Amino acid sequence: MDNSHVSTLQLKHAGIERQIHEELGRPIPDAATIQALKKKKLKIKEEMARY
Repeated sequence: MDNSHVSTLQLKHAGIERQIHEELGRPIPDAATIQALKKKKLKIKEEMARY
């Protein structure tokens, strides 16, 4: 796999991290949304680890 794919995964990972922080900053964070975002983030992290 090439570096551009890994870079894309890193950008997605950072974007999800930002979404999680935004959700946590809300007056009433949605736990289900946060959980879903964390699952997506973990899948991306696992894919990056394979490369």
